[in-house]
Amino acid sequence: MSPHFDLRPLLERVEAAAPVDAVTAVTAELASLSGATEVSFLIADFSGHALVRLGTATRAPDGSRVQGAEHAETLRLEGTVHEQVLRTQQAAVQAGDDAGVHVIVPVTDRGDAIGLLELVLPEPPGEQELADISAAGHALAYVVIANRRHTDLFEWGQRTTPFSLAAEIQRRLLPSAFTCEAGQFTLAGWLEPAATVGGDTFDYALDRDSLQVSITDAVGHEVGAALLATLLVGSLRNERRRGMDLGTQTRNANDAVAAHSAAGGSVTGQVVRVDLHSRRAQIVNAGHPFPLRLREGRVEEVELLIDLPFGIQAGTGYRLQHFPLEPGDRVVFVTDGMQERNAASLDVAATLAATSALHPREVVHELGQAVLRATGGVLRDDASVVCLDWYGGPPRARESDAGASRRLASGGAGSGAPSPGATSAGAASGSR
Repeated sequence: MSPHFDLRPLLERVEAAAPVDAVTAVTAELASLSGATEVSFLIADFSGHALVRLGTATRAPDGSRVQGAEHAETLRLEGTVHEQVLRTQQAAVQAGDDAGVHVIVPVTDRGDAIGLLELVLPEPPGEQELADISAAGHALAYVVIANRRHTDLFEWGQRTTPFSLAAEIQRRLLPSAFTCEAGQFTLAGWLEPAATVGGDTFDYALDRDSLQVSITDAVGHEVGAALLATLLVGSLRNERRRGMDLGTQTRNANDAVAAHSAAGGSVTGQVVRVDLHSRRAQIVNAGHPFPLRLREGRVEEVELLIDLPFGIQAGTGYRLQHFPLEPGDRVVFVTDGMQERNAASLDVAATLAATSALHPREVVHELGQAVLRATGGVLRDDASVVCLDWYGGPPRARESDAGASRRLASGGAGSGAPSPGATSAGAASGSR
C-alpha cells in the first residue's frame, strides 16, 4: 500500500456505488491499493457469538445462506483469532495455510465493534501499511453505518436465525449501537432473548450536558409485550427529545402507557440521568430490580425507593432519587430475566465480581452467557443488562485509535480508564 494512502479515492468509490455494493467498493479499492489477493468484511451477527462473511461470489461457500446474488457465510467466533481481534481491538498478522499472510483489523466506531476486515497479502505488511489498513477498517465502520440506512443487506446478513414479528418490533426499540465509549464513561448493553419475546428494552442518549440511560421490561410476551414496550420507549424518547426534565419524561410516559395500553398493561423500568458537568446522577425506579454496583472490588445492590410500574395509574409522579456515582464505579442494570426462577443457580453479583477486569461489552456478554448456562439455554423471559463504567472528571475528549479507546485499564472497573475493546454486535441491534 502506498505510504501516501489517501481515503478520498476509497470514499469517492463508495459514494459512486449503490448501498448494497458499498462494502464491495471498499474491498475492491483496498485490494487495488494493497495488492491483496483477497479482501473480505465479516460482520458480527445478532447472537454475538459468530461472524458473517458477506459476499456476492457466483459460487457461495458450502453452508452459506443465499438470497439472490448475496451470500452469507457464518463463522464461529469462540477461540479464534477473529475473537481475539474483536476483544482486544488490536490488529493481527498471521501466516495463512496458503502462501499468503492474513491481516485482520477491527471495524469499529466509538468502541462499537461492528465486525472485522480481513486481507490476504503476499507478504507481511510494514508498520505504516498496517496502520493504513487499520484506518481503512475504521473508515469501513462509517461506510456500514451510513449505508445500512438504505438497504436490508446488512440486517439480513446478521440474522443467522429468523425473527418473529414480536422480535422485529423489539429490534426497532433498541439503540443502533450497543456500546458507547466517551471521555467520562463507557457504556454497553445486551439482550438475551427468551424463546418468546418478553418485552425487554434498553436505551441511552448522550448530549452536551448529560447521559441518559433506561432499561425496561413490559409485562407479557410476544406482540402484546412488544407493543407495550413501544408505547413506553417511544414516549420516553419523545419527551427526552422535547427537552423535558427526568420527572416530566417519566410522568408523561406513564400517562401514555396508561392511556393507550390494554387493561393490566404495565412496564417496570429505571431511567437514569447523569449530569456530565456536576457529575451527579438521578434515577427513577418504576418497580424494577435494583442495580448492582462494583466499587473497590465489592459488589452490592444499590437500594432504591420503589414507585409503581409505568402504566398502572395515570397521573402518577415519580420520585427523583439521588444515584450515588463515584469515579471508578461499575454499575449494572438488569431486568428480572437475569433473576428468573430457572436461573436460580446464577449468582449475578459473583459473576459481576469475576468480570471486573473486562471491558463493559465483555461484561454484558458474560452475564448473558451466564444466564443461558444457568437455564440450560431455555430462557422463560428476556434477560437484559446494561453496564456503565464511570470514570468521572470533567467532560473531555476521548483518546482513541481506529475507533476504540486507546487507554487501557490496569484492572478493569475502578481503574478510571477503559479496558481493551471486546466482542459486540456493534452497530447491530438485537441479540438473536
